[in-house]
Amino acid sequence: MIEDAEQGLIERFADALWMARGLSANTLAAYQSDLRAFAGWLSKERRRGLAQAQRSDLLDYLTLLSRRGRKPRSSARLLSCLRQFYQHLLRQGTIQGDPSARIEAPKLGRPLPKILTEAEVEVLLKAPDTDDPRGHRDRTMLELLYATGLRVSELVGLTPQQVSLVQGVLRVMGKGDKERLVPLGEEAVSWLQDYLQGPRRDLLGGRRCDFLFPTHRSDCMTRQAFWQLIKRYAVAAGISKPLSPHTLRHAFATHLLNHGADLRVVQLLLGHSDLSTTQIYTHVARERLKQLHARHHPRA
Repeated sequence: MIEDAEQGLIERFADALWMARGLSANTLAAYQSDLRAFAGWLSKERRRGLAQAQRSDLLDYLTLLSRRGRKPRSSARLLSCLRQFYQHLLRQGTIQGDPSARIEAPKLGRPLPKILTEAEVEVLLKAPDTDDPRGHRDRTMLELLYATGLRVSELVGLTPQQVSLVQGVLRVMGKGDKERLVPLGEEAVSWLQDYLQGPRRDLLGGRRCDFLFPTHRSDCMTRQAFWQLIKRYAVAAGISKPLSPHTLRHAFATHLLNHGADLRVVQLLLGHSDLSTTQIYTHVARERLKQLHARHHPRA
C-alpha cells in the first residue's frame, strides 16, 4: 500500500494523460500500476516519496528490475511512464527538476510477430463446434478477427449497432477514440448473419445485453477470456506455434500484404496512426518469401 498523497499524484497524472492523449483504460491502468510499484519501493528502500525521487533512485530501480528478469521492452515502457510522470510534475510546479532526464532507454530489437500460415488459420477457424451456440459465437468471433484485423479489445467491445450487414462494414472506435470503418467481407457477413439469427438469442435466453458477443451470463467478454479461447482452439487444431492475443490481427495484415495490398491501406484498416508501426508486417512478408525461396529454389 502507498500513502494517499502518493496515490493522489498518480491519479491526477492519469487524469491529465487521459485528457491530453485519450489513452485507453488498459494503458492508464498499466501506468498507474507501474507508478504504485515504484512508489512502494521508493518508500521502503529510500524513505522518499515520488516527488522527492532522485535520478539515482530511478537508475537503481530499473537495474533491480532488470536483474530480476524484466525484459528490455518492458523496462523501456516503464521508463517512458516515469518520464511522462515527472514531466507532468515539472509542468505542475510540484518538482524543480526532472530525475528521469538523461536516462537512456534500453536498446531494443524489433521482434517480428508470430504469424500463422493461411492453412493454419483455416484449421484454427474450424476448431469451434458450431452446433453449440457458444461454439458458433466463437467461430464468428474468429472469422471477424481474421476478416478485419481488429484488436481483441475492439472485438469484445463491439455492439450490434456498430455492424452494418447491408453495407458489409464495421464502425470501430480504436485507440484514442479514433473511429474507422472496416470492411467485413462475404464470409464474415455470412457468419454474423447466422449468429444473429439464432445462436446469439440462444446464448441470451431472453436476457438483454449491449454487446455483440455476450458470455453465457449475458456480460461483456473480457480480453483475457477470449485469449483463453484462442489458446484452447489452437490446441484443438494442433497448432503448436506460440500465439498472442493479436495472432489473427498479425495474420490479417501479413496475408493482405502477401496478396499485394498497399501498405497504407493496411495501415488504415488496422487503425495505426503511424505508418512505421505497420511496416513491421513488410518485414514479416519478406522473411516468408525468403523461406519459400530457400525451400523451393534449386540454387537457394
